Amino acid sequence: MDIIAVPLGIPAGCNVIAGQSHFIKSVEDIAEIVVTTVPGAAFGLAFCEASGPCLIRTDGNDDALVAAAADNARRVGAGHTFHLLLRGAYPINLLPAIKQCQEVCTVFCATANPVQVLVVQHEQGRGVVGVVDGESPRGTEDAAAREERRQFLRKIGYKR
Repeated sequence: MDIIAVPLGIPAGCNVIAGQSHFIKSVEDIAEIVVTTVPGAAFGLAFCEASGPCLIRTDGNDDALVAAAADNARRVGAGHTFHLLLRGAYPINLLPAIKQCQEVCTVFCATANPVQVLVVQHEQGRGVVGVVDGESPRGTEDAAAREERRQFLRKIGYKR
C-alpha cells in the first residue's frame, strides 16, 4: 500500500469541511444543512459514491465552488468521502448539524488552512487515513498570547 498526500484546493476566502459518509443521501442532507443553517452562504459540495456507478455527486449554489469541491473529490478519490467548500460561513456554524447528520461517519477536518489529505492506495481503491491541517506548533502560549486569544474570541462574538 502507498500513502499519498493530496493537497486540497481551497479558494480564497473559503473554508473546507472534509469527511466521510455512508450514503448518497448525504449530498442532499448536507446541502440542506448549509442552506438552513447559514442561508446566505455560498457553497459547493462533492461526494464520492463508493458502489454502483461510483460517480462524484455534487450540489451547491456556487458553480465555481461546486467545481472546486468536485476537483478535490476527484483528486482524493476515496469512496464515501465528501468535500464541502464554504464562503460566507464558518465551519463552526455548521459542524454540529453536520456531525448530527445520520449518514455522516466522521469529519476529517474543518479549516481554511492549507490541508493535505493522507490517502492510502490499495488494490480495492483509496481510503483516507488522516489529514495534515496547517502547520506545526512553534511554541506554547504565554500570558500575553492567552489574553490576546481571549480578546479575539470576544471581538468576533464567540465569547462574552
